[in-house]
Amino acid sequence: MNRLWGKIRRGLNTKFGFFMLITGLFWIKSYIAYQTKFTLGVQGGMQELILAISPLGFAILLFGIGLYIRGKWSYWYMIIMDAILSVWLFANILYYREFSDFITFNLIKGSGAASDNLGKSLMGILRPTDFLVFVDVLFVVAILVFGFVKIDKSKFKLVNSFAVTILSIGVLAANLALAYSNRSGLLTRTFDNNYIVKYLGLQSFTLYDGVKTVQNSNKKKEAKGSQLNPIKKFIKDNDIPANIEYKGVAKGKNVIIIHLESLQQFVINKKWKGKEITPNINKFYNDKNTLAYDNFFNQVGQGKTADAEMMLENSLFGLPEGSAMVTDGTTNTFQAMPAIMDQQGYSTAAFHGDVSSFWNRDNAYKSFGYQYFFSKQYYTLKKGYVSGYGMKDKLFLQQSAEYLEQLPQPFYAKLITVSNHYPYGIEKKNVSIDPWDTGDSTVDPYVQTAHYLDQSIGELLSYLKKTGLYDKSMIMMYGDHYGISNNHKPAIAKILGLKGVTNYDLAMFQKVPFMIHAPGLKGGVNHNYSGEIDVMPTLLGLLGIDTPGAYHFGHDINSKQFNQIVAFRNGDFVSEKYTKYGGDLYYTATGEQITDETAAQKAEIKKIQTYVNTELGYSDKIINGDLLRFADLDWFKKVNKSDYSYNKKSALKQLEEAEKKSKTSLIDQNDGKSTLDDYKTDAPELESNQNKSSSSSSSSDDQSSSDSSSSSSASSSADK
Repeated sequence: MNRLWGKIRRGLNTKFGFFMLITGLFWIKSYIAYQTKFTLGVQGGMQELILAISPLGFAILLFGIGLYIRGKWSYWYMIIMDAILSVWLFANILYYREFSDFITFNLIKGSGAASDNLGKSLMGILRPTDFLVFVDVLFVVAILVFGFVKIDKSKFKLVNSFAVTILSIGVLAANLALAYSNRSGLLTRTFDNNYIVKYLGLQSFTLYDGVKTVQNSNKKKEAKGSQLNPIKKFIKDNDIPANIEYKGVAKGKNVIIIHLESLQQFVINKKWKGKEITPNINKFYNDKNTLAYDNFFNQVGQGKTADAEMMLENSLFGLPEGSAMVTDGTTNTFQAMPAIMDQQGYSTAAFHGDVSSFWNRDNAYKSFGYQYFFSKQYYTLKKGYVSGYGMKDKLFLQQSAEYLEQLPQPFYAKLITVSNHYPYGIEKKNVSIDPWDTGDSTVDPYVQTAHYLDQSIGELLSYLKKTGLYDKSMIMMYGDHYGISNNHKPAIAKILGLKGVTNYDLAMFQKVPFMIHAPGLKGGVNHNYSGEIDVMPTLLGLLGIDTPGAYHFGHDINSKQFNQIVAFRNGDFVSEKYTKYGGDLYYTATGEQITDETAAQKAEIKKIQTYVNTELGYSDKIINGDLLRFADLDWFKKVNKSDYSYNKKSALKQLEEAEKKSKTSLIDQNDGKSTLDDYKTDAPELESNQNKSSSSSSSSDDQSSSDSSSSSSASSSADK
């Protein structure tokens, strides 16, 4: 044994021995991380083998470079490389835990635009075991510092260094060959980053993403108008007629869009400890003049909220990596909803209680054609008014009324709430419902922030009714993306009352609320399987606005010929008959898994998959190539971004002039008097509320729900 130990030490005292040690430790560490920190969906012996090999090729290549370097610098290089790769692995572990995806260059580019709150969010999900990725780095440093391993200053033969490089290339080639044998077209036809990491490893994915990022940047330079021809044909071939029963029923009305941050469909009509989670939204959802959609899915990728806005305003998908609003929102040409509404005689405005640069909104909104963008600089901020990603919802919506009442009517206004955003931090004074008891500290407070969001909506709706805007507007509410990620399966199972969570359950968990209310609108629940890509065409149909030849990938959900195919950003889908999610296939109606497809089923599924891949691919081509700059439509005037300024002083002056010119604002209709006294909020941060009794949190439910109790039908189904 002593002789063996001596041989090991002598081996480690050579440069090649140290290289073998550091490479082996990094390889083992990476494989363990792949198995325990990520959910890659590895199935079968072949995929297990590929996963085991995937970290090795790049480890040999990158650490092997140190063999070309002389003396102690060789050791320093290998240790620093180990540290860099470990930090990258650590960062991806944290990001993946909450977002089920890997860090991309576009995401890094947009991280500044997404505010420093991202750092706060990630800090909330750290686990002690995450730091184990640095153990091997500390170990190799320690054995050098304490002299267990001596630095080999002799020259390593160049031919041997070259042999190691050739070996690394051979391992990488073998890895790629095995990957392609198991999944053909891996690097050309996939929309899911998980696949690339599963088959090729994190370092290969990073290289692939870097190459793809450069390629996408070059696509704009090489783009030609002729590239729109097949896209135009695809859209035309899949066009459907509007439902005459709903077409134009909201023509000429104001449009108020309420962006329900991270709200998921499962909370609608649901109770917790005998208390409705969202009583105000429930009443709105069940109103006889509300069209609600209970099979409506979020379709976002890494851009999350930004992707939801891209689909809402443009009927274009977000990109498979990063945020299109960040990477392309400044320079691209769009046929966006705000620009269309502007050209229909509407005032257009977006409201958001955070910095204007968040998700590059200050630039993207100009490209979309928003006349006004009321961001953080327009609001009065005091200590305690801001939490997480912006102003607390009650305060934000109350102060937004100051600008809403000045907008010339008809107007198109989007209000973006933020309080129900991960990590669901809420102060005790704003809590009026108990947390869930799943034992998951990330998930349990979600019900409290969702309830707070609902209270703020109740206050806004009360104001809209008092001022008459409620009856003059088409009001839309939608959830932008999931609030609870798929990485919280035990908590999800407990909340939904399931014994375990399948991929089918996770697919259905992607449903978010979508509802549209207007006076005289024939309401009810529409059960069509639909998604955020369909919002814009649906709204345009209700407003009676035709957009012939527009490059929109969604369809009017109310159409009797609606195809009911929902494409997820990674290429999975939900259709009326089949659901594909996480590599598994199910019957959509029952959730029964399909393990042995018939020939007829294979043909049906292939047809759906082809449609999904085609619309995702064409949407990406439009954004990556900025192809809409080549589109000329008789009814649409391209946006000139220089027409807009979101500087507070100049924008308010512009608003004042527009108000005087049109004399159609809410203030004008109220004989020149402000309506702000009609806005009632119980926000405890306000001085006027601070002297009230400590029971205000419970009375908040009563006050904001003078409008709030659900219909009897909702109540009876609340616990289902």
